[in-house]
This record gives sequence, C-alpha cells and structure tokens, in this order.
Amino acid sequence: MTATFLLVRHAAHDRLGQFLAGRTTDVSLGTAGKKQAERLAAQLAGEGIASIYTSPRRRTRETAGAIAAAAGLAEVTRTEALDEVDFGAWSGKTFETLQSDPLWRQWNSVRSRVRAPGGETMSDVQRRVTQFVETLAKAHDGRKIALVSHADVIKALVCHVLGLSLDAWPRFEIAPASVSAVAASGGDMKLLMLNRGAPEQDEIQPIF
Repeated sequence: MTATFLLVRHAAHDRLGQFLAGRTTDVSLGTAGKKQAERLAAQLAGEGIASIYTSPRRRTRETAGAIAAAAGLAEVTRTEALDEVDFGAWSGKTFETLQSDPLWRQWNSVRSRVRAPGGETMSDVQRRVTQFVETLAKAHDGRKIALVSHADVIKALVCHVLGLSLDAWPRFEIAPASVSAVAASGGDMKLLMLNRGAPEQDEIQPIF
C-alpha cells in the first residue's frame, strides 16, 4: 500500500516578500491569505484526507485549520518536523537589510553548504522532514495525509524525492496556498504533483 502526502504551503500573510518571517510566531494570514486558505480548503474537502499535520507557526495553523474544517476533521497535529527553517539571527529582518549581508547572499547561492547564523542548514531541514514523512508513511499506509508547512521545507523534501541537490531550490516554485503531492511506499517516494495553486472561487475542483 502507498501513503499519499499533500504538501501544502501556508496561504499568504500581508508582508509576504517584504521580510523573512522565519519562526516569528505572530505572523498570521492576511485578508487575501484567508481567502486563499478558504478556496484551498474547498478544493481539498473531497480528497478523503485522513489526518493533517502542521508546522507550529500561526500562518500554517490557520491554513491547516481551514482545511480541517472543510474536511470535517476535528484535530490538527502540530509538529516541529514541519517547522519553518530556523533562520537564527536573520529571522524577522527585511529582505532589503538581508541583501547587505554576504552570508545571506552565499546562503542563496549554495544552500547545501551554508548554515543560517545561529540556525539550521538546509541539510538539517531536509533530514527532519524526510524522516518525518518516512515515519508517517509506515503508520498511515494507504491513506492521504496533508502536511501544512513552508516553501523551503517543501522544496527540501521535493529535492530529496527527485534526487536533486539542495542548490536546485530556485528551479521550481512553491507558491502560497499551493499543493504538491508525494507518494511513499516501502521507503521509496515519488512526486505526483508540484505547486498546484489555490483556485479562483469559480474554478474549485478536486486535486486528483
């Protein structure tokens, strides 16, 4: 049997693209983001999701809550395995400020070899999310599971599944409120779908 994982990036917050939210805990969805989450939840409502796991961040919990409500699930499980990258001292800084930091520029050039100051490497991130999915696959054989996380975390897992270097992260997009999908069976993983965006209200249809 095969477990299917829907990899959901949280919907947008109002300062998306302006600053590095990281593990800042008080970043909630903006007005547009809440609408994105509602449309995404409606799209996923008929997918037969058995369980939902989410990063501890508020923006992911709000996205996961909308999906759970639409799917009729009473619980959402928080897990640090899906948490945002620990950006350490970079967390909360504007991207304009970060651009003046040589280490930040190096991070975006060779993420496979650079550690965020006081934080994680992308290899750390990839290891924790991959191990989590492998563990869940054994416990949820034959079921469909939603994992609500962050762009870089999802990219790290996709790179693992496709056998790509972590430095390949700019080659594909993981947009806010998008869904990617991975099938896991017997230790093997296969990418089923990448970066399907939240639909407009009149375009809502099932994922598969």
